[in-house]
Amino acid sequence: MYAIIDVETTGGSFTSERLTEIAVYLHDGNKIVDEFSTLINPEQPIPYMITRITGISNEMVADAPRFCEIARRIVEMTEGAVFVAHNASFDYNFVRHEFKRLGYTYKRPTLCTVKLSRKLLPGHNSYSLGKLCHSLGIQIENRHRAAGDALATTKLFEMLINIDRYGIEQQSAFSIPEMLREVPEETGVYYIHDEDGRVVYIGKSINMFERLLQHYRNNDTQKAIKLRDHMTAVSYECTGSELVALLLESDEIKKHKPLFNRQQRRSVFSFGLFSYIDENGYRNLHIGHSLNGEQAITAFTTREHARKYLYAVVEKFELCQKLCGLYHTSGSCFHYGVRQCRGACIGLETVENYNRRADAAIKMSGFIHPDFYILDKGRDKDEVSVVKIAGGRYCGFGFTGVEEFSPSMLEACIKPYSDNRDTRQIILTYLKKHPKTRMIKITPHQWDHHYENPF
Repeated sequence: MYAIIDVETTGGSFTSERLTEIAVYLHDGNKIVDEFSTLINPEQPIPYMITRITGISNEMVADAPRFCEIARRIVEMTEGAVFVAHNASFDYNFVRHEFKRLGYTYKRPTLCTVKLSRKLLPGHNSYSLGKLCHSLGIQIENRHRAAGDALATTKLFEMLINIDRYGIEQQSAFSIPEMLREVPEETGVYYIHDEDGRVVYIGKSINMFERLLQHYRNNDTQKAIKLRDHMTAVSYECTGSELVALLLESDEIKKHKPLFNRQQRRSVFSFGLFSYIDENGYRNLHIGHSLNGEQAITAFTTREHARKYLYAVVEKFELCQKLCGLYHTSGSCFHYGVRQCRGACIGLETVENYNRRADAAIKMSGFIHPDFYILDKGRDKDEVSVVKIAGGRYCGFGFTGVEEFSPSMLEACIKPYSDNRDTRQIILTYLKKHPKTRMIKITPHQWDHHYENPF
């Protein structure tokens, strides 16, 4: 059975926005057997821009039922069914979060018609519902309303199941196995065990249940089938924070060396940017293998990636190609001839001036400050996760209460973990991708609550 669903909302974030409308078409694989749709009072204002898109106004939902009043109907109608939607994670996360506000865990296997369409109907310029349906000749009545979009998704689903009924039924046929029923739809690290209890795979996900269900259903490759065949039990550790999950996953893979994590047992960051002072006092940069325990300023997956980065740094800070290992003939470097190097290669620029720019390049490439804490989501609303950097090195992570931000409390919660090139690169990459991450800087004379993420 398939519950084909579409929702309209007050905005794009399921953690802070609410449902304004929902439509469900229950489908047995051949035809619609039941349907339900209703406006929903979101119990918060609908932004004007959302009203312009959907046509749903505050006045329209004023007398509509609240989600708690229709929740039982949704549970009963979708019980034992696969949750189907176009971009299923969006609709499913909103519905799941509405139930979470009621203290109820809503868990259904999902099927995404966007992913199915890309696989079974290749070659389209766009897989948005409107454009895809237009190109397939599927008419959508009441676009951007739940019932209209859900009915169009139903017609699309019928087209897809006629193309590959066996594949879709196989993908949908798995009920939720007993070993996965207690796994939460939360961020964390999960462990797959074989029949002897050995850990054969370690992964991280912002939705551990969905990721493990994907492993359980995956028939796409021989490796995936072998992993599924070894899968007799699972365990997990919630982290709340994606950064903590990444760090814990990296450490656990190195510790357990699971059979199906071969590629991740060793560092994937094989090359690093290093520095040293030469006999003339100039700061030199160079690319090399991350070997012999030497800590890289930053790390890369390939030498080519590292060289491209170093060329960009040389250009940005007007550094010398020879002092960065990018030019190996005698005399001045090529950039000096075109006035992009100030002559450090032949001793014309002072050590002080050159090293100031080289140090700025290093600072840009590594941690901006050597001592700070990173604060992120905790495992529940009453705590935060804490990652500690000291002396420019990763020290470990822990969890503490949301109000406990004294230096002693943050320090006390940290569980030590090993610093290595992988963990450092994980943190650098995460901070660059998440510039709003909260950070607290520690200096010998100052406790700074307002350290802005500089990445």
